[in-house]
Amino acid sequence: MNPWLALFIGWLAMALAMLLLWAWQRRSGETSLVDVVWTFGVAALGLWFAAVEGQGDTGRRWLVIGLIVVWAARLGSYVLVRVRRLAEDGRYTSLKSDWGADVDRRMFWFFQSQAVACAVFAVPLLLALLNERPLGWLDALAVVIWLAAVTGETLADRQLARFRHDQRNRGCVCRSGLWAWSRHPNYFFEWLHWWSYVCLAWGAPWGWLAVIGPAVMLYLLLRVTGIPPTEAQAVRSRGEAYREYQRTTSAFVPWPPRRSREQ
Repeated sequence: MNPWLALFIGWLAMALAMLLLWAWQRRSGETSLVDVVWTFGVAALGLWFAAVEGQGDTGRRWLVIGLIVVWAARLGSYVLVRVRRLAEDGRYTSLKSDWGADVDRRMFWFFQSQAVACAVFAVPLLLALLNERPLGWLDALAVVIWLAAVTGETLADRQLARFRHDQRNRGCVCRSGLWAWSRHPNYFFEWLHWWSYVCLAWGAPWGWLAVIGPAVMLYLLLRVTGIPPTEAQAVRSRGEAYREYQRTTSAFVPWPPRRSREQ
């Protein structure tokens, strides 16, 4: 099958899935499940590409499949548990409030934008699966990056979950572990993860296009659905404590914290 036709079909499937999810959330009022579907959707597209495209190096194909499936299983299950245990993500609550009477129409297009995002983030997987270059040092580097990123994100998620589980921390700011060095270490490591597929795709025809993964992820995290709405919600709920955290701690890249003004 033509690779771009496979990508188009994959996008259509995700658009349908997001349409059904949008209809479901209209009745349930729960929007956060879109993050779970998005995560598993990217992996599903990777499996789809592997099933219909047989051009790339066999060893790399299995490597790509293994990496994306484990990533999705880890992140998707973590988000699903959080969705089931906690109230709706404050980002989505704020969007609904801001959109008012127009919420259904705008939420429909928001869900469809997630279908487009699935297709965009599947492009590096498609290119890596088509790569005929024999396995080499770039593939080893990809595994190292993937391990560092997924380990870091898992650790950050567990540290935050442990902090939230302690009722004594209600209304406080998590500054333990990786969260002492970055206000969003989970976002940083998620962005880092996408560089592994750049290494896997490098050398394939149009392989350089795999940089669309980390580039778009960086833009979304820094400008759109990541840090801005998350921090706006944090300031509303934690006030001056979070503003002080902003003044002393790196927003994205883990870095030693600055001295507090009070010190």
